[in-house]
Amino acid sequence: MPTGKIVKALSGFYYVADGDKLVQCRGRGIFRKKKITPLVGDEVVYQAENDKEGYILEIDTRKNELVRPPIANVDQAILVFSAVQPKFNPTLLDRFLTLIEFHRIQPIICISKSDLLTDEERDQMEKYAGDYRNIGYHVFITSMQIDESAEELYPLLRDKITVFAGQSGVGKSTLLNTLHPGLGLETNEISTHLGRGKHTTRHVELIEIQGGLVADTPGFSSLEFIDMEVEDMNYCFPEIHHYSQQCKFRGCTHMAEPKCAVKDAVALDKIKQYRYDDYVSFVEEIKDRKPRY
Repeated sequence: MPTGKIVKALSGFYYVADGDKLVQCRGRGIFRKKKITPLVGDEVVYQAENDKEGYILEIDTRKNELVRPPIANVDQAILVFSAVQPKFNPTLLDRFLTLIEFHRIQPIICISKSDLLTDEERDQMEKYAGDYRNIGYHVFITSMQIDESAEELYPLLRDKITVFAGQSGVGKSTLLNTLHPGLGLETNEISTHLGRGKHTTRHVELIEIQGGLVADTPGFSSLEFIDMEVEDMNYCFPEIHHYSQQCKFRGCTHMAEPKCAVKDAVALDKIKQYRYDDYVSFVEEIKDRKPRY
């Protein structure tokens, strides 16, 4: 049986790329009975009725999957955040990073619209960028033109499935249009009344760019830690996980326990206070979450 990768899902059809062929498929009825939905990014076995139509028979095991946007087997996520309009929000970035880390996806941070900053604001943004680079994240700071950033991103895309995510109206579609001239994705300006942009994408599709596959997605419509437990949070903050190996008590949550190496690192500014505060806030959010039945 032939195999391929789902590169587009639209109106109940799944478009499977098999070499140079693109086969429009439907899912077997057994998927509905088992409440399994094929996702963009899935490696599948399909049965072809002809060169252009067929049915998906099997879905290979996924290494990860996202619900919003619905996509599987993602290698990396480029998180696009604006410096202004909307204003850079490190807590919101940390929320995105936490969710991406939880799904074992490599994050890349892209801060757009830097040319709109004052000198003082630019200094602050460079400090934030330095903090995240010290953690180990790849950080780009781009202008409204973002041409230089595109050149830097090209080698990172090869042989990867990449998702773009971040706040609405920060330039995700603009960056994709720059990465792939002629793509012609619709872009919208920020609403001056709401202070946020409108989602301009309507479905998930993988686009070949520089030897990799890139998804233009609507971004995360939900940023809740639905499937996470308190112990997961330790692994989603790399610098906290690093120092946690030195804590006296196994299973330390780095909040109330004595002889906590993480809290010592915060006091010595080896872990940034705002990152630790976000960690504590997210842990409390999980603790306060209503149990599911």
